[in-house]
Amino acid sequence: MKRIQPWKLLIPIASMLSMPGISWAMTHIAAAEATAANNIQDEGVIYPADFFRRYQPTTALDMVQHVPGFQLDEGDDKRGFGSAAGNILINNRRPSAKQDSISAILGRIPAANVERIEMVRGQDGGLDLAGYSVVANVFVREASRASVRWEAYVEKNLEPKPMVPGGSISLSNRWADIDYNLGFDARQIAWGDVGTDEIFDAQNELTEIRTDDFLSEGHEYSVILSTSTYLGDVLFQSNVKFRDQSTDRELISLRVPQLAGVSATDEIFNTGTDTREFELGIDAERKLSSDLAGKAIFLYSLQNIDEIDSQRSIDAAGDQTEFRSAATDKVAREAIARLELDWSGFSDHAVQFNLEGAFNSLDGSLVQTEDAGSGLINVPVPGANTLVEEERVDVLIKDNWSLGRFELAYGLGAEISRITQTGDAELERSFTYIKPEALLTYSPGQDRQTRFRIAREVSQLNFDDFISATVFEDDDLALGNPNLQPETTWVAELSHERRFGDFSVTTVTVFHHWISEVEDLLPLSTTFEAPGNIGSGRRWGVEFEGTVPMDWSGLTGARLDIKARWQDSQVTDPVTGRTRVLSSKSEGGPSGEYAYLRNETEYALILNFRQDVQAARVAWGWTMKTRTERPYFKVNELEILDENFEVNAFVESTRWWGLKVRFEVNRIFEIGKRRDRTLYVGERELTARDRFIRRSRDNGRELLLKFSGAF
Repeated sequence: MKRIQPWKLLIPIASMLSMPGISWAMTHIAAAEATAANNIQDEGVIYPADFFRRYQPTTALDMVQHVPGFQLDEGDDKRGFGSAAGNILINNRRPSAKQDSISAILGRIPAANVERIEMVRGQDGGLDLAGYSVVANVFVREASRASVRWEAYVEKNLEPKPMVPGGSISLSNRWADIDYNLGFDARQIAWGDVGTDEIFDAQNELTEIRTDDFLSEGHEYSVILSTSTYLGDVLFQSNVKFRDQSTDRELISLRVPQLAGVSATDEIFNTGTDTREFELGIDAERKLSSDLAGKAIFLYSLQNIDEIDSQRSIDAAGDQTEFRSAATDKVAREAIARLELDWSGFSDHAVQFNLEGAFNSLDGSLVQTEDAGSGLINVPVPGANTLVEEERVDVLIKDNWSLGRFELAYGLGAEISRITQTGDAELERSFTYIKPEALLTYSPGQDRQTRFRIAREVSQLNFDDFISATVFEDDDLALGNPNLQPETTWVAELSHERRFGDFSVTTVTVFHHWISEVEDLLPLSTTFEAPGNIGSGRRWGVEFEGTVPMDWSGLTGARLDIKARWQDSQVTDPVTGRTRVLSSKSEGGPSGEYAYLRNETEYALILNFRQDVQAARVAWGWTMKTRTERPYFKVNELEILDENFEVNAFVESTRWWGLKVRFEVNRIFEIGKRRDRTLYVGERELTARDRFIRRSRDNGRELLLKFSGAF
C-alpha cells in the first residue's frame, strides 16, 4: 500500500503560511480589525451576531460553520449521553437528544434568534464540556415573537438519475410561557452510481468484466418538537422526534466472462428498507442552593428497521437460474437516566458530579431462503436471530481548579456494565472500567492558549456486530460475535492555539493513543471472520486547523479554512502475526468533515475557500478534500478503498427579496472512487492469491439549487 511521509503533507500549509502576504495578515490583523480586542476575553472568544452578518446566515448552523478555526463534532458515536451532543452547547446546556443530530438542531434555530457564540477553550467552571477541549456555546434569545425558518432545494445528478426535491420548515414561538420550536423535514431520495468491476485471476489475467448500475430511491420525513419553560424555579426542557424513511435500492450487474464460449449473465440485487425512529428527551434543572445546581435527564429512543434483500441470477436466454432472499427485522431501544450536580462553594473550584444509568438492546431476526431451481429452501444463518441487552451504570466526579493563568480540570469516573445475549447465542458478561481524566490549560495571553489532555475512554459497541448478516453483493457472510467487548483507549493530546484578531486562528495538536482490546475483524476460520478484539494497538500523529484571511492577495472579504491530519498506527495482525496499521472502516459509516478526517487514514486534507462581496451581497467559494487509501483487513482478503479527491464549488446571494439563493456544483472533476479486493486461497498474505477485483464507481457531477429564508 502506498505510503507518504508526514512532512510532505505539511509542505503546502507551511508554504502558504510563510508567504509574505499571509505573514503580514497574521501579524497585523488585530490592528486591522477594530473589534478584535473586544472579542477575545479571559473566559473565551466571543463572536456577536454582527460578526456573522457578512455570511448572511439563516440558521444557527450557518453561524457555527463560519466560526474561525472551529470544527463541528456531531458526537453521534459517543458512549451514553455524556458526549452525545458533541462540542456544542446551547445557552450553556447540551440538548437532551441523541438521534436528533446537533447540526439538525442548530439548523432549526433562526439566525435572527442567536445573540452570540462563545468559544469555551479549556474548562470553564459550571459547564460540562464532556471531555472536549474547545466547545462552541450558542446563546439563543427567548422567542419574543413567532419566527419561521424555511428551506427548499432540488438536486440533479448529471447521470440519468431522477431530480430530487426536499425542504424543511421550523417555527419558533412562545405560547403560555413555553418557548417551543416545531420543525418538519421532508425529502425525496434518489442517488446511485455506475461503474465496472474487473476480475483478474492468480496470473493477473482478466477473466470477467461487470458493468454495474446502482440506484436508490425513496423518501424521508421527520417531525421534531422542542420546548422550554419555567415552572417556579425549575427549568423544564423536552425534545420529541419522529422519523420515517423508506428506500428501494437496485443494483443491476451485467457480468461478461472473458473466456471463449461462456455467456454473459445478469445479477440483480434489490433491497427494500423501512426505518421508523422515535426519541423522547426530558430534563429538569434548578438551583438547589446558592452553591449547588442540579439537573435530571431522561432519554428514550426506539428504532425499528425492516429490510428485505434479494438476488436474482438471469442467464443469457433471460431465464432465472437462482434466487436468494433475506428478510431482516431489527428493533433497537435505548433508555438513559442521568443526574448532574454542580457545586461552586469552594473558592477557585467548581465540582461536578454525574451519575448515569443506561439500558440498550437490539433484537434481530433473519429469515434467508434460496431457490436454485428445485424450489425454495430455508438457509440457516448462525447468530442471526438473537437479542443483545446491555445494562450500564456510569459515575464521574470532577473538579475545575482555577490557578491564575493555569486551569486544571481533573476527575475520576467508573463504569460497570453487563451484556447479555440470548437466542442463537447464549452468553452473559460483566465489565468494570476506571476512567480518570485531566485537562490542563495555560493562557499566557488573550490570544494564546496551550492545552494538555489525558483521559481513558471506553468505546461504544455497535450491537450490529453481535448479529450475523448476509452480504449478497459480495457473496459473503458477515458473522456476529457474542464475545465482543468495548475498546478502551488512553488518550494524550497537546494543543496550542494562536489567534490573530477575529478571523485568523491556528491550532496544532499532537496526539498519542494507547488502545486496548482493539476492535477489528477476528479470524474464525481460513475463510470467515467476525468483529472481535485483536489485542493492543497504538495511534499517533498531528492535526492542524486554521483560518487565514486572504485580503493580502487582493481577495477582499475572503478566507481559507484548512483542516489537516496525519497519523500512523500499529497493531499485531491476527492472521499474519506481523505489525500493520489499524484497519479502516469499509464503505459507508459516519459522514461529515470530522469523521472524514479521523477514519483511520494516514493523512487527510480539507480546504474550504470563501469570498463574501458584501456590497453586492454575493459569495462564492470552493471545497477540496482528499485522503489516502483506507485498508480493511479480512482473514482471506485485503480491501483497499481509494476515494481520490473531491472538488465542489458554490455561489450564493441574498440580493432578491431577502432570500438566500445558493447554487452548488459537486464532484466537479468527476473522479470516482475505487475499491480493490485481493482474495487469497487461504489466509491473507500467507497463501497464494486467488483473484483480484478492481471496482470503479462514479457518482457523477451533481447540481444543487437551494432557497432559504426566515421571517
